[in-house]
Amino acid sequence: MQLWSIVRTKMSIYRTTYHLKNNDVNLYRRLRTSRLFEMLQAACVMHTEQLGAGRTKTLDKGLLWVVIQQTLTVERMPEYDEEIVVETWPGNTMHVLFPRYFRVLDVKGNILINGSALWTLIDAKTRSLVFANQYGIDVPGESHPGEAGLPKAIKTETTDTHQSFKVPFSYCDLNGHMNNARYLDLVEDALSCAAEGRQFTSITTQYDHEIRYGETIDLSWGKHGNAYFIRGDGKKNCFRIFLQYRED
Repeated sequence: MQLWSIVRTKMSIYRTTYHLKNNDVNLYRRLRTSRLFEMLQAACVMHTEQLGAGRTKTLDKGLLWVVIQQTLTVERMPEYDEEIVVETWPGNTMHVLFPRYFRVLDVKGNILINGSALWTLIDAKTRSLVFANQYGIDVPGESHPGEAGLPKAIKTETTDTHQSFKVPFSYCDLNGHMNNARYLDLVEDALSCAAEGRQFTSITTQYDHEIRYGETIDLSWGKHGNAYFIRGDGKKNCFRIFLQYRED
């Protein structure tokens, strides 16, 4: 069971404190990448609930919050039995895009991870983008010192290794598709870097087309110095991920 608490500040920064347990970390006792993404996603969703744009205005009315891009830089990955603080706040809405900023700090206030994401709303039936203001949804944006830049589109790089991947039931969430955190498990299982204990310094994800339960994609990747470009393709390009690792 995780120890966590929630604090709302005057400036609307949402804070969640985690005490990392065994199911949060990998065999090197560092926070698993997918678990990090789950924590960030959970904080964003909970804050959106507090700001009045949660389930009653979205999910219960056939609308889904989805992440389309995410980027983060890592100074140090938290470790087993460590207490960390996850912070998040919204940026100014851009038409159908909702920027989100986040960071992870240690108990001394040092920033371990800094990043941002772009969220949007889609219709659960048509899977098309919707304009939030047509549904009375408003998420006021803020700006805070030191916030990360917003994600940029990932350029296509050469890939020379391929493998087939079929989405299992356990990878899917309540939105009916493969959860964004599971992409990180897929990538780290495919590459040797995580298993070798190497740590990444930055990661950018781009979700172009959802992958549903039972669908099969072609997963391919290529190495470019200390970086990897990974993509997943079905009938369309589904996702792209760019990982930068520390020097060998």
